[in-house]
Amino acid sequence: MLTRKFLRTKILALAARARRLGQIDGEGVGIRPQDRPYAPSAAHFRAANQRLATIDKQIARRLGHLEQSWQSEPKQRVLIDITLVEREIDRARRAFGLFFEIFSQRGSSFAPALSAHDVIAEDCYRAIRQSAPQIFRGPLLKPLCYMEHGFSPATMRRGVLLNRLLGEPNPFPIVRIPWDRDNPWQAVFLHEVSHNLQADLGIWQENRQAVVRRTLRASGDPGLTRIYGQWHKEIFADLAAILLGGPAAAWGMATFLAHPATRTLTFRPGGAHPTAYLRVHILAEMLRRLGFNENAGQLARVWDDLYNPRRVNRLPARLLTTSSRIIPEVVDEIAFQTRRNLAQRSLADIIRFDLTDEQAIRAGAQTLVRGRIPEELPPRHLVSAASYALAEGRIAPRLLADRVIDRLNDLKNLPAATQSEMRSPLAA
Repeated sequence: MLTRKFLRTKILALAARARRLGQIDGEGVGIRPQDRPYAPSAAHFRAANQRLATIDKQIARRLGHLEQSWQSEPKQRVLIDITLVEREIDRARRAFGLFFEIFSQRGSSFAPALSAHDVIAEDCYRAIRQSAPQIFRGPLLKPLCYMEHGFSPATMRRGVLLNRLLGEPNPFPIVRIPWDRDNPWQAVFLHEVSHNLQADLGIWQENRQAVVRRTLRASGDPGLTRIYGQWHKEIFADLAAILLGGPAAAWGMATFLAHPATRTLTFRPGGAHPTAYLRVHILAEMLRRLGFNENAGQLARVWDDLYNPRRVNRLPARLLTTSSRIIPEVVDEIAFQTRRNLAQRSLADIIRFDLTDEQAIRAGAQTLVRGRIPEELPPRHLVSAASYALAEGRIAPRLLADRVIDRLNDLKNLPAATQSEMRSPLAA
């Protein structure tokens, strides 16, 4: 009887913790009336609550069984049933904690910047919807941004099973922005959104298989084929970022990747990211393919001036000596070859960028330098214009960031039809 009473006490304590995290709302995470313009959408709260409600039902079911059986079941069986309830409570705690962490930041001083990045991400999806209507299988919740420690931005794709959530699927894309990278001219943000585009377009596996076939055919080397196969998703995101933001995105990625030669020229076996030295040459090749030969040449010259494999070289010899031949093949395969899931179109067909877009971005940069906002630019191109304006060195970075963030948040409240009328690849 004493042991049963002990188990009953544990169950009472467990029940007191159970079913407390089944719902989340704006007021509960600290979003005030003045924060509502930057808050996640009602649909994001709804998706979070649906996930929490599903977990809560599991808790209720297991807890109900435990409360009915604890007196009659063998003691070790009771302990197992208690652990099963605790597992579901842990799942609820982790999911609630993730949503709370993301949503509550919209009641902080970082809320305007986060909301502005939501607008940029949504515009990347809009760019595809404009040039390739109905390519997505239906309505999609836009990516939601939040801030965290870490050197670089990262993303958690829609539907991916998260270790952090004990295998629970992610209900909408989440883009992590490091605390110090909230300025709206980061090309690497376009790269992270592109990972989500690749997943939502359904070409993740198709792209990898195509890269593996093309590399093996071009090189005849299974080792090289395995390397480029491991790099496929990062190369895709780099090339898509250029299609979203133009040459500025290539320069921005190079800025992000510029480190001492000992890092830039070191190969990491099994790594998902291309070696930085080759990665920037991949960016330059994409610029060439899009017709931006001058930018491509300048980027390659800067990179080769900074990094000389004859002085520092920690790359497999075969990888380096074949790069000038393999890189054009891989860029062509990922960006310019048709895909079944894109309705026999290429990535460059559904995300369009040409000289007209670049001219508008350059003009927009000068408008920003003069202290005004280029109202005709869509958000994804405003990122590039802001990066060019920053490089001019004639406007204070904080002032530039605040103006662009304010503009992006103004766009958030415009009707969708009005946003579609802004300069876009389709309009061009």
